[in-house]
Amino acid sequence: MRLVILDNYDLASEWAAKYICNRIIQFKPGQDRYFTLGLPTGSTPLGCYKKLIEYHKNGDLSFKYVKTFNMDEYVDLQAECDAFEKKIKEAGGIDLFVGGIGPDGHIAFNEPGSSLVSRTRLKTLAMDTILASAKYFDGDLSKVPTMALTVGVGTVMDAREVMLMVFQVMILITGAHKAFALYKAIEEGVNHMWTVSAFQQHPRTIFVCDEDATLELRVKTVKYFKVHHPRCSPLTSITHVKIVEKNVPDEQTG
Repeated sequence: MRLVILDNYDLASEWAAKYICNRIIQFKPGQDRYFTLGLPTGSTPLGCYKKLIEYHKNGDLSFKYVKTFNMDEYVDLQAECDAFEKKIKEAGGIDLFVGGIGPDGHIAFNEPGSSLVSRTRLKTLAMDTILASAKYFDGDLSKVPTMALTVGVGTVMDAREVMLMVFQVMILITGAHKAFALYKAIEEGVNHMWTVSAFQQHPRTIFVCDEDATLELRVKTVKYFKVHHPRCSPLTSITHVKIVEKNVPDEQTG
């Protein structure tokens, strides 16, 4: 588990976007080899998405051979949940899951108390989640669905078993209102009442946060990760990769 601490929301968003961009380009996706990306809904990843759009418009990144699965959706059919799991398996699993969390530590719509081995399913939403989602429905609580489709904690944790390539999880946490959730995710034990804590047990988890989100962490925890956290490589551009590949000498001709 790694924790990457950036000064503010914009820098955290940029770090995450560069990381996603680099992972896609280094994977070298093609017609017979898609890169599969799991993406979160909500407001936390919006800054990251804006940067990815910027990279795409600048010609640095292509999504032509990228498949995506949303971590949560508003639906009303159990059959859709089963189909969702099947589609993930048919895609070969998820290469990189990007997630955000709620102030109560839920990942996707896996509300407090969810099973840590759960699969994609319909989930009854907690009142806190309904209140937070009202902004997407003109502030009208009566319009907010009370149930939604969500990937299960187990769907993410077990995905590597069906993967041929390296699988990773990256979780974005920004703002002081998420500080206690980050504390529960990083410094306390695994607890089904804080479903994000399950990712302590995944071998390739990266938590990306801003300074405000670290307010509940111990000082020594923050200092440790600031010294040892991985710096994101400079943005890789598909244009640069193509130029490099073009200039590589043919092994047979020398």
